[in-house]
Amino acid sequence: MYNHIQHYINGQWVDSTENEMIDVINPATEEKIGEISSGTKEDLDKAVQAARDAFPSFSQTTKEERADLLDRIADEYEKRKDKFIEVIMEELGSPVNFTTEVQYPMGLNHFRATAKLLRDFDFTEERENSFIQKDAIGVAGLITPWNFPTNQASTKLASAFAAGSTVVLKPSTETPFAAVLLTEVFEAAGLPKGVFNLVNGTGSTIGDGISSHPDIDFVSFTGSGGVGTKIMENAAQDIKKVSLELGGKSPIVVLDDADVDYAAKTAISHIAGNTGQVCTAGTRAIVPESMHDDFIQAIKNHISEYPVGDPKDKSTFTGPQISEDQWKTVQDYIQTGIDSEATLVTGGTGKPEGLETGYYSKLTVFTNVKPDDTIAQEEIFGPVLSVITYKDLDEAIDVANGTIYGLAGYVVGNDPDNLTKTARSLRSGRIVVNNEPADFTAPFGGFQQSGIGREWGDYGIEEFLEPKTIVGLPS
Repeated sequence: MYNHIQHYINGQWVDSTENEMIDVINPATEEKIGEISSGTKEDLDKAVQAARDAFPSFSQTTKEERADLLDRIADEYEKRKDKFIEVIMEELGSPVNFTTEVQYPMGLNHFRATAKLLRDFDFTEERENSFIQKDAIGVAGLITPWNFPTNQASTKLASAFAAGSTVVLKPSTETPFAAVLLTEVFEAAGLPKGVFNLVNGTGSTIGDGISSHPDIDFVSFTGSGGVGTKIMENAAQDIKKVSLELGGKSPIVVLDDADVDYAAKTAISHIAGNTGQVCTAGTRAIVPESMHDDFIQAIKNHISEYPVGDPKDKSTFTGPQISEDQWKTVQDYIQTGIDSEATLVTGGTGKPEGLETGYYSKLTVFTNVKPDDTIAQEEIFGPVLSVITYKDLDEAIDVANGTIYGLAGYVVGNDPDNLTKTARSLRSGRIVVNNEPADFTAPFGGFQQSGIGREWGDYGIEEFLEPKTIVGLPS
């Protein structure tokens, strides 16, 4: 059991002011694996005050001191590799290979990349008769989701520490124990008291409390659009700065000269990886009409290479949904696709054979999907792919851009001119050509209803800073 019923405030683990608990469930077994305290307004107030008290001294540390701190954090993170893998497998149901190769290193990479960038980051600038100074924004409230327990927390925390801001973190109640392990990392790395504070609890109490707290200067949130809207409403009451990384309905544009097998496996991997519970997942495959039949056949040929099963089994590629509620949501979307004029290629409703226990869904692919169909417009956050055809490249780009989202986009093909035209035309914050690996120094964030602001690298640090202009400063 991973029972951890205390919050981390001002450099120590402390009891909550009340005794209400929240159960944490392993989605692969449907069994309780631990519990956390449901934090209160009083707990949050204490954490915010600790961060407020620590801010004056921490914000005045040098960038070299903070870069060294980030390196120590990364070193301590690496020492706990096996623990991170175990915890993420248990609380998220993330398969062992995916956890080892993706979940674990993403958190580590943010601390390493930010430390390196920070050493060359300029906090001052001179223009004509103006001196520009970038100051740490103050106390930041961080609210993180369950689907990447270390990645989203680490990118926010690394940027905040690099800028000299102090923080209060509220992790998801579904995956809180990775944040507890991160706290142990910070303690071992010698993070000063009050710089980092962890309060577990519900969104309605701690999440709303963070976004409306008068002593929090900035809120950084990753999650659903509905919650993002509520955070903006709360923050508007005292004109609090907000950064939001929200949903997506990302396209995979397959060019007419693409290798069909490569394109099909790319598409399957997007709905199979992390069980499709990825805000950047390419869930709309946009393929040429002339390639459609070969593409669908390739999907059928390769789908078995991405087996759904026990996260602890090294042959498993796809695990369970995070919860029963999420499983039901995915099932409803699959039924919506079946009820429409779309054609079910593989998968469908219900659990895969032999996986009656656990929140498992079948890898599901629809074709003959119209661009404005529900399954092609709304974020499902599960292993469901919509295949849409196009006549020419301009139509493909129009279809790709035809949603309220704009978080990511993918292009698969060979012709340099068409690759370039497509990538530069997609209205999304992150475009990946032919599965190029992620660049942790480049900005991450979305257009339209996919969010506001950017994370990762120097753009992430900038979110936690406020520029100050001084005119007429003596030489």
